[in-house]
Amino acid sequence: MFDWTEIVVKAGDGGNGVVSFRREKFVPFGGPDGGDGGDGGDIVVMADSAVTSLRIFKQKRYYRATNGKNGRGKKKHGKKGEDLILAVPVGTVVSCKSQIGGDALIADLEQPGQQAVVAKGGKGGSGNARFATSTHQAPQIAQRGEAGEENFIILELKLIADVGLIGYPNVGKSTLLATVSAAKPKIASYPFTTREPILGVVEVGQQIFVLAEIPGLIDDAHLGRGLGHDFLRHIVRTKVLIHLIDGSSSTPAEDMAQVNTELSLFDSALAQKPQLVVVNKIDLPQVRARLAEIGDSFTGAGTKALFISAATGEGIPELVAETMDMLQSATGTEAGGKILRKVFHPQPKGAASRVHKEGDTFIVVAPELERIVARTGVASPGVRWELRRQFARLGVSKALERAGVKPGDRVRCGNFEWEWE
Repeated sequence: MFDWTEIVVKAGDGGNGVVSFRREKFVPFGGPDGGDGGDGGDIVVMADSAVTSLRIFKQKRYYRATNGKNGRGKKKHGKKGEDLILAVPVGTVVSCKSQIGGDALIADLEQPGQQAVVAKGGKGGSGNARFATSTHQAPQIAQRGEAGEENFIILELKLIADVGLIGYPNVGKSTLLATVSAAKPKIASYPFTTREPILGVVEVGQQIFVLAEIPGLIDDAHLGRGLGHDFLRHIVRTKVLIHLIDGSSSTPAEDMAQVNTELSLFDSALAQKPQLVVVNKIDLPQVRARLAEIGDSFTGAGTKALFISAATGEGIPELVAETMDMLQSATGTEAGGKILRKVFHPQPKGAASRVHKEGDTFIVVAPELERIVARTGVASPGVRWELRRQFARLGVSKALERAGVKPGDRVRCGNFEWEWE
């Protein structure tokens, strides 16, 4: 199972606006008719119940949406770029890799059809028809399209199961899962037989619950030893844990304590989940002879234990019934006491225009103006006149005056530089 991967996503760039003027027979004053560029396509991650693995994202790591089309004359706007939808399994957690370290949660896709935008397409540029006013009826400027967002995205699959089956390797988890459900896990007499989490559906009368076998829990599993570090994440969503203990172990109670320590070190919330302790392999003579001793050791640890044989089926009906009762109790408590928290993701405000001086040059930081300058340049007198008008509209002219600009001084906006008039 591929349950963790990192991909790179690039949204589509916005299309450029166009400078165009209406030219039509018998219409001497057509005016500007340059259309806007289309917005770039978004990258969307969507939960799909038909997808069961993140394998495809291991094979391909870079995804890009289509760009918006450029505007055209006659006020024809460019076509919006198509969104790229990435289908992931239900239960996938989507995070954005931060440049300063750590991950920022974007969405937890728990339901089929849930989706989240992980890269926003760039906005299309405005055509010159947008800049026409009653006093300036023939603008010769247009905006270029914005670049689409590019992000490093982490996809992490956490299986959605009601009950998690945990324990040391080779305690009989696969045998128990095969006994209580129709799942067919690999069963052998050596550790780490199970290499990935396996789900099974358990029927109890008219009710059912989903049981997930979690492989690879050994000492220091939270640090990556064995397989536990890879698969402990899959029990985060479970409501109840069945902790299976090998009855032939010399210290069953200590085994339970050690596994619980690994759970708490990986995620402190896991140690708080309702847990049903079950001692397996009571069909073995050496274990049956020690049942009283084993029971006393768990009682001394403040834990009640059930005794079963996954191989022969002894004690299985009682285990399944007890699990269903605990699950219903846990579900009821969760529904009654759960506090729904709304997570706010503040959006950055549009960057205000700023002016600062570097040497003898005044630097103007104004994204909206930079998109105009980069598209048209400043060679044309008409363009320079329009830029001064935009400077006044956005308050840049006053900011330059406060900074001490004088005619003849050098002014830079984006990649272009010119003399202030």
